Amino acid sequence: MNIPQKTLPLIIISQFLCTSLWFAGNSIISDLIQAYNLDTNALSYVTSSVQFGFILGTLSFALLAISDKYAPSKIFFICALFASIFNLGILIPTNTLSNILLFRFLTGFCLAGIYPIGMKIAADYFEKGLGKSLGWLVGALVLGTAFPHYIKLMATDYPWQYVLITTSLLASFGGLLVLIFIKKGPYFKKNNSTPKLNSIPMLFKKKRFKQAAVGYFGHMWELYAFWAFVPLMIEIFNNTTQNNLSVPLYSFVVIGLGGLSCVISGYLSEPFGVKKTATYFLIVSGICCCISPFIFHFPSIAFLAFLSLWGFVVIGDSPLFSTLIATNTSAETKGTALTIVNCIGFSITIVSIQTLSFLHLSYDTNFIFLILAIGPIIGSVNLLQKNEK
Repeated sequence: MNIPQKTLPLIIISQFLCTSLWFAGNSIISDLIQAYNLDTNALSYVTSSVQFGFILGTLSFALLAISDKYAPSKIFFICALFASIFNLGILIPTNTLSNILLFRFLTGFCLAGIYPIGMKIAADYFEKGLGKSLGWLVGALVLGTAFPHYIKLMATDYPWQYVLITTSLLASFGGLLVLIFIKKGPYFKKNNSTPKLNSIPMLFKKKRFKQAAVGYFGHMWELYAFWAFVPLMIEIFNNTTQNNLSVPLYSFVVIGLGGLSCVISGYLSEPFGVKKTATYFLIVSGICCCISPFIFHFPSIAFLAFLSLWGFVVIGDSPLFSTLIATNTSAETKGTALTIVNCIGFSITIVSIQTLSFLHLSYDTNFIFLILAIGPIIGSVNLLQKNEK
C-alpha cells in the first residue's frame, strides 16, 4: 500500500510541537512561585494536575470511543487548539494556585487527544513496522516535554510569559498540520459499537499481557517523577558543589536525550527482541536510581554524564511496552487495553511525584531519590519471570 513519505514525519513534528505544552508549567515553576506567591511544593501540584487531567481525558475518550468513531486528525486539531488556550490561562494576572492547577488540568485533559491520538493515527497508517513508528512518536513526546526548558533558556531576556505564548503557538500550528495534511489512514476502521467495560478485567488474566502491563507500571513510577525533579537535582548539585550549571539547558539535554533513546530502542528490539530490550533498559534505569544519592558529590562532568545516561535509559523502554501490550491482546480490545494501561500508568505517576515531593520537603537528604528504584525493581523482576502463553 502506497503511503506518502511525508506522513510519518508530519505526525512526528506535530506530536513534538503539541506535547511541548506538557511541561510548560514546570519550566517556569520558579517564576510562577514568585509571580503568584505560591508554596514551594507547587512543582508537584502543577505536574500532578496535568497528569490527572490526562488520566481523566484518556478515560473519557475511551468510554466514548471517540478516536474510533471520528476522524483522528480532527480530534487532534481540536484538542491541540483547546490545550493551547488553556495553557495561556496561566497568564491571567489574578490567578491563584487553584486557578493555575485548573488550567494545567484542562491542558492535560486535552493532551489525551494528542499523544494517544497521534499513536492511533500512526497505527492507522503503519500496520507493519509499528514498533519503529511508535519509537519515533514517543521520541517526539520526550523532545516536546523537554522543549519548554530550551525555550526558557533561549528566552532569558524575555519575561516568563514568553514560554507559555511560544508553546501555545507551536501546539496550535502542530494541530493545524495534522488537520490539513493527515487524512484517515488506510487501516482506519470506524467503530460504532458501545465499549465493553467487562473486557478490562479479562485483559489482565492473560499472563503475557499482565507481565507487560506490570513492567510498564514500574517504568511509569520512575519516569515522570524523574523528569519533574531533574531541574531540582541540578539545583541541588549546584548548591552542594558551588557550581553554576544552567538548569534550563541541562534539563533540556537530560530529558531530550530520551527522544533519541526511544528511536534507538525501537531498532534494537528487532535483533534482540522487544521484551528483552525493554527489560535491559528498565534494569539499567533501576541501577541509576540506586546510584543517584551519591552523584551530588561527583565532578560536574561526571554528574552531567550520569544524569544524561539516566535520561537516556529512563524512557527507552516506553514504546517497547506499548508494543508488548498491543501485541498481547486481540484487535477488538487493543484500543481499550492501551487506554486502560495508560490510565493506570499515569495514575501511578501522581503517587510517585507526590511521594518524592513529600520526602523532599520532609527530609534533608539525597537518599530520597532511592524511592524511584521501586518501580524498575518490581517491573524488571516481573519481566524476567518465565510465563506461558
